Amino acid sequence: MTEPVSTIGLIAGGKQFPVLVARGVKARGHRLVVAGFTGHTNMDVAPLADVFRELKLGKLNQLINFLKGEKVDKVIMAGTIEKPKVMDIRHLDMRAIKLILGRKDKGDSALLGIIAREFEKEGMTVVPAHEYMPDLLSPEGVMTRREPNEREWGDLRFAWNIAKELGRLDVGQCVVVREGIVAAVEALEGTDETLRRGFSYGGPECTVVKVFKPGQQKEVDLPSLGLDTIKLMAEGKATCLGVEAGKSLFFDREAAVEFADKAGITVVGLTPDSFPESS
Repeated sequence: MTEPVSTIGLIAGGKQFPVLVARGVKARGHRLVVAGFTGHTNMDVAPLADVFRELKLGKLNQLINFLKGEKVDKVIMAGTIEKPKVMDIRHLDMRAIKLILGRKDKGDSALLGIIAREFEKEGMTVVPAHEYMPDLLSPEGVMTRREPNEREWGDLRFAWNIAKELGRLDVGQCVVVREGIVAAVEALEGTDETLRRGFSYGGPECTVVKVFKPGQQKEVDLPSLGLDTIKLMAEGKATCLGVEAGKSLFFDREAAVEFADKAGITVVGLTPDSFPESS
């Protein structure tokens, strides 16, 4: 059955994700309208768009009016945006200020959820970016040649539980541990800085776990990792990475796993049932 042609509005951030999504959308024959942000968007996405407009960050009303004017019926959010800059009141229009600054809960999931609801109110359905790039989802099981050892399995279980509890509070997605001790948890700074801090405190042989937060908006915000994550782990002499299977995006997976094998890092796609009884 042929998929009906839609007009897809892509809100594009940084790194490679918006480009991959744009290619996926165009490969399926849809019209693509892209909104980019000065200093944040990977501009390689612009030539892939049927319509591209560069906007200033935080101008929510302008963004919505642009997408509505192009008769967008589905909206995708893809790519990184620096949250501290998003929260700078100098960047926000009145619509964004009313939505965001009046809330007590300003965690990532909460903020993305209320922004998504604004698009829904205007008749635009927010859809998951990975719908157009399903191969990016992390598979379940050990992806590398080496499996976790007993100590690493124990740290994976410990970090999984910690990350899920923090996720319930909408704090972060990533935890760095070593031998049952938490070295770092992700907050406003993002995953890369969390890893650097965790390795500086935890030392060699740390374990990293990244999960999908309970209540997180799968349409707008899945955990992500890739080759750069593995390279950071190698620099910090970390030995084990666990990522939630089916609910995390794994970029450049083949190259990342190959690098992990050379560096002696084990990579596992986790579910609640992944852990051995002895871990």
